[in-house]
Amino acid sequence: MRFAMVIGAVVLALGAAPAAAADPGAVTVACFNIHAGAGEDGMFDLDRTADALRGLHADVIGLQEVDVHWDARSEYRDEARELARALGMHVFFAPIYDLEPAEAGAPRRQYGVAVLSRYPILAARNHEITRQSTLEPDAQPAPAPGFAEVTVAVRHRPVRVFATHLDHRADPAVRRTQVAEMLAILDRRPGPEVLTGDFNAEPGAPELGPLWTRLTDADPGAYTYPAVEPVKRIDFVTVSRDVAVREAHAPATTASDHRPVVARLALPR
Repeated sequence: MRFAMVIGAVVLALGAAPAAAADPGAVTVACFNIHAGAGEDGMFDLDRTADALRGLHADVIGLQEVDVHWDARSEYRDEARELARALGMHVFFAPIYDLEPAEAGAPRRQYGVAVLSRYPILAARNHEITRQSTLEPDAQPAPAPGFAEVTVAVRHRPVRVFATHLDHRADPAVRRTQVAEMLAILDRRPGPEVLTGDFNAEPGAPELGPLWTRLTDADPGAYTYPAVEPVKRIDFVTVSRDVAVREAHAPATTASDHRPVVARLALPR
């Protein structure tokens, strides 16, 4: 299948490439569920979100719970573009939900995941995986978009980066299916891969087991949820076997109800 952008996904090139690192194979990747711009205090403050992202000092960031003209909780703002502009980064937004506008002539209401990158985005795609809609009370699991894939040029090296948000329900059935489908997509092409996401399950959950046969967990050695006094680790940066994890941590912040994960990686030569 030809690798291309899909309708409903947005790629925006805003930032310059980062300064050359002393180690040409090093790249810092982060994952952050931004809670639609609301902090642990429940208050919407996108400037606070941008400050928290800036403080990660990451080259590539996978984001979850991103509103684009969604509703009043985020002031109908385009969070993907605004955060990209604030950080001087490129962005790819992949909606999970894409609804009619709140009023005639307004932009469509969208909610999903995004990838921010200091490096050029060479290609991008919004993949479908199985989801059970949270907007319809009697919805059945069905294919739906919102599994973002981008290829970024890290100092002339193509790296595939994914952002995902897995099902939140206690029943692991949908997550189990989502893991199998994500792995099938990852297996389509060779080369370095990074999967970021809010998995809504801890690393030892049986439904995540197949991931660890293919990927390495950049364990930050700390819990990520909730942001204040976290008791669970459900947010991840994971990498293909040819990518080395040099260091990982989960910075303390209350800019969301999750803490981010930041991993310093070494790409294969």
